[in-house]
Amino acid sequence: MKQVAWIVMFAGVAWGGQAQAQQTQPTTTGASTTANAASTLQSLEAQVTNMKAQMDDWADLSRYRDADMALPAHQPGRVVFYGDSITDAWVKDGGKFFPGKPYINRGISGQTTPQMLVRMRQDVVQLHPETVVILAGTNDIAGNTGPSTPEMIENNFKSMTEIAKANGIRVILASVLPVKVYPWRPSVTDPAGKIKALNAWIKGYCAKKGCTYLDYWSAMAAPDGGMKPGISIDGVHPNAAGYAIMEPLAEAALAKK
Repeated sequence: MKQVAWIVMFAGVAWGGQAQAQQTQPTTTGASTTANAASTLQSLEAQVTNMKAQMDDWADLSRYRDADMALPAHQPGRVVFYGDSITDAWVKDGGKFFPGKPYINRGISGQTTPQMLVRMRQDVVQLHPETVVILAGTNDIAGNTGPSTPEMIENNFKSMTEIAKANGIRVILASVLPVKVYPWRPSVTDPAGKIKALNAWIKGYCAKKGCTYLDYWSAMAAPDGGMKPGISIDGVHPNAAGYAIMEPLAEAALAKK
């Protein structure tokens, strides 16, 4: 009920703001005003519907639930690649995603580490992989689910690692890919510096806890801390050339024991 009340309040405030803004504009015909109001209301209704759906399943557990249940309980050499849009769009954006290998993609676009932590048991542990490759953190820095301190992000990495290890799953933690500017959140200051600092922590944590550190960043970063030219769609997400760099690095990390 609190969620519904919050949504209604949000819609009311948004509608009031829209209406007030419209009142400051010169009046045209009654028909056009009605049409504008109807369009605004339709837009608000769509936003409320999307927000309610997100709050009902904040971590998007429904995304892979059926696919997880359809998998055989165990498979030799199974690896789960776990992450956000960079993992989710691996094939769509030009990657090959290890044809012929028993590797499973469990990326969800836009996700942050707290969302991934929520679905860790369903989308990783219950699949009984030998190894999980975790690539996450860039959306935390972008603020996709609100502001995150470095400690918050680190704690989520720790928790995911501990859950995996407690269930006999080998952990590979990948570096966050380089970013100079987030196109959807250009107000984020110094993402390149924040990513470099997070990667240094991930590398150190791996050394301390016996995990494998998968260093994508060094092979993909330009001198300014952004993506090298020609390997990205938008400065954040790899294209085919970017994934062609990542795939052998991932295989090399998996080959380490």
